[in-house]
Amino acid sequence: MTSGLLDHLAKAPPAAAALAALAGESGVWLVGGAVRDLLLGRSPAELDLVVEGDALAVALRAAERLGGEVRAHDRFGTATVRGPGTTFDLAAARRETYARPGALPDVELGAGIDADLARRDFTVNALALRLMDGELTGRPDAREDLAAGVLRVLHDDSFRDDPTRLLRLARYAGRLGFAVEPRTAELAAAAVAAGALETVSGERLGAELRRLAREPQPAALRALERFGVGAALLPGLAVDPGRIERALALCPGAARADLVALCAVAGGVAPERWSVLAFPAADAAAIRAAGALDPPEAACSPSQVDAVLRRLPLEVAIVAAADSGPARDWLERARHLRVAITGHDLLAAGLSGPAIGRGLANARAALLDGKAPDRAAQLVVALAT
Repeated sequence: MTSGLLDHLAKAPPAAAALAALAGESGVWLVGGAVRDLLLGRSPAELDLVVEGDALAVALRAAERLGGEVRAHDRFGTATVRGPGTTFDLAAARRETYARPGALPDVELGAGIDADLARRDFTVNALALRLMDGELTGRPDAREDLAAGVLRVLHDDSFRDDPTRLLRLARYAGRLGFAVEPRTAELAAAAVAAGALETVSGERLGAELRRLAREPQPAALRALERFGVGAALLPGLAVDPGRIERALALCPGAARADLVALCAVAGGVAPERWSVLAFPAADAAAIRAAGALDPPEAACSPSQVDAVLRRLPLEVAIVAAADSGPARDWLERARHLRVAITGHDLLAAGLSGPAIGRGLANARAALLDGKAPDRAAQLVVALAT
């Protein structure tokens, strides 16, 4: 079975190049989610490679085989190999300890694969596949939990040591559809009640929340509400699965689904919270705008809807369209309409300066409202400005 896992892994071109570059290296293991996904019959999204020994030496040999280059990160015991058709990271196996709750871990290099797996978040991610011969190893219960579809922490202090695992619990629940093992559920609720999330910087929590937003929705955001995690992270959070589903169903290709999902749950959350979580300024502004937006009412004309929505990020307009028929019409039809006249036409007809902009705006409004369907009618409206 394990040789079959390597065969499946090699079907992805970047993975195939990495495997070829690492051929003959006895201490290199594929670990974590990549092994989990292989065992589930899925293609890994990324390669997480651990070296028992000198990761830099292995990286240098791999780069030589590839005709590529290495970037070393000595402080962290990692190295990045870049070559034709592939880029991958190698990390030295390590142990981790936590000086206090929520602190970044203290790292001790030179560990074996078993010790490295012991620092993982959940049993289903504590699996390793040796690239040389396909040997599969893992923490106790890892294979059984994977088969049963269960998320289980490795030890009772897991959420206390690293509270970001509370968000990862929701992220994996949303992605994999796995149930949370009862003891893990108790530990999660206890950690939240004890204020575990308050020991972590807003920047780290925000980074985890943005990763969670990229998972299948609304499942991941619904999972975030469990155990009080969502209320502690985003006070006032209320996840409406139907609203999220409607909004995502309306997403055009130019829109970011992750930002749409967050905009759809922004209503009850204090606007300043997104800055506390160190969201990028543009994302935070969009989410705040979504939280404050009143969807256009049925009585609004298309031009009135356009005047509101065209100034907003597309993701905000999508959420409005999930709640409002006029907004949906704007999203699917009206926003694509263009007047048949240009500023040059108005200049040639005698308008100048700001009057040209007003004329084009009035012509567009008349087009949207069905009052100026063609070029001649639009020119009349514009010149009457």
